Amino acid sequence: MTDPGGVRASDAEREAVVEQLRVASVEGRLTLAELTDRTEAAYSATTHAELALLTQDLPQAGGPQGTPAPYAAPAPEQRRRRWFVGVMGDAKRRGTWRIDQELGAVAVMGDVLLDLREAEVRTGVVDITAVSVMGDVKIIVPDGVIVDLDGIAVMGDKRVDVEEAQPGMNVPVVRVHAYAVMGDVKVLGDSRAQPLQRGFAAWREHWRRLHGENWRELGRAARDERHELRGRLREEGRENPRGH
Repeated sequence: MTDPGGVRASDAEREAVVEQLRVASVEGRLTLAELTDRTEAAYSATTHAELALLTQDLPQAGGPQGTPAPYAAPAPEQRRRRWFVGVMGDAKRRGTWRIDQELGAVAVMGDVLLDLREAEVRTGVVDITAVSVMGDVKIIVPDGVIVDLDGIAVMGDKRVDVEEAQPGMNVPVVRVHAYAVMGDVKVLGDSRAQPLQRGFAAWREHWRRLHGENWRELGRAARDERHELRGRLREEGRENPRGH
């Protein structure tokens, strides 16, 4: 008898788990770092058991025993932008906090730090306007998110140093509109910032016990294997066209 947990996962099942994770994030059940890590792990999963680990501490999409999901109230009216300002001084926001509106950061001969990794993101996209005048605006995000940076820099610098996810993944998006005049606006990932001072989540420990190695590397290997298999199938199809 086949173990249900060992059944290979399909692309549709991976996408369904990713959507469940996104909904859980909007409900405040996951931080941005947890959402990003679990989303990458979902795309890397090869079996039902691996997918189940990523959602075992979250409510099921249809509620207990298959009951319909509760009615979702309409989204509240858009709130005004929340500003963080450092004028010849520092403004920092890190740790656990909620993002349910657009953000603004202004550094005038000062520094502003926004660490989004442990934030509860209640919006589909994190939208930030960053202004630096002879100052420094630093935004820290989990590696694996998509960063969309635009704007201008005059005798200053705006840059992204983040390990982004593979193309085609439905991962969180951080959109930054940067305006730097003799100052810097930087978006940094985990690998370029101080690590979070917290332990691994339970699901990641389960994953490590199953595989005995880093899940990011294992996921990359699984994706490479799938791409190679699809390439071989396409080649075989060209060499053996239908009817020959």
